[in-house]
Amino acid sequence: METVERALAQHGPPVFVRKQIVHNSYVVDQLRQLGAVFVDSVEEVPEGGLVVFSAHGVAPAVRTGAAARSLRAIDATCPLVTKVHAEAKHYAAEGYTVVLVGHAGHEEVEGTMGEAPEAIVLVESVADAECLEVEDPDRVAYITQTTLSVDETREIVAALRRRFPSLRGPKKEDICYATTNRQRAVKELVPHVQLLLVLGSANSSNSQRLVEVASAGGVAAHLIETARRLEERWLDGVETVGVTSGASAPEVLVEDLCTWFRSRGVAEIRELSPAEENVFFKLPAEVRRRSAA
Repeated sequence: METVERALAQHGPPVFVRKQIVHNSYVVDQLRQLGAVFVDSVEEVPEGGLVVFSAHGVAPAVRTGAAARSLRAIDATCPLVTKVHAEAKHYAAEGYTVVLVGHAGHEEVEGTMGEAPEAIVLVESVADAECLEVEDPDRVAYITQTTLSVDETREIVAALRRRFPSLRGPKKEDICYATTNRQRAVKELVPHVQLLLVLGSANSSNSQRLVEVASAGGVAAHLIETARRLEERWLDGVETVGVTSGASAPEVLVEDLCTWFRSRGVAEIRELSPAEENVFFKLPAEVRRRSAA
């Protein structure tokens, strides 16, 4: 998000962004008002234009296409996604069948598979893992999308290990720490609430997973983009509500929802002790260099 804001400040609008910079409609709308133009492909960017690649990463073919149009590119790929791309290339170069655990059609999955399409196979479920056939069962490695259900991914990997005892995988799991922390927090909330509200957009994978975690714990859960999307009928007979948000949902949306409850007489709003998140990622070199200059 800050990458797009800096690019707009440094170069002026329009700054083109391939796909949504993050999967949150509120963020996209705010950036659009500042002059960002969101496109589905680099072919929609005028030749020589400035394009930002989204946090979900892109396949090498997209970079090639941007270069062919003489586009100036700023890569805002999340470093955790870049790590997965590097793992995919590494295992493929060593002759492994690379199993990517993820959701078909997700932009992150499309970008990762583009790194070694001849070597990567997509597995979405335990059932997929159980029926997977590979050329050499002794040379199989796995990587994962960064925004998956921690529990479901663990089950899929366990199935892969049963099928392929020599299975290799990342030294540190690929699922994003922000995704993991939020799922853990929801598990802590579930025993104490009758309803969970998740602030996030429908195309946000990690937000959808929070709804699933609550549902698996027996608690009704709804995904809403803003407080205005809350339906009061959901609150009938409910005394305690949990509130959480997807990783890319701005804090202002959480604050607005809390304000909504206070305006209706809710006197007590308590914050669950948050996990400490002190990871820092540098902005892309292109916007850092310009700011320094």
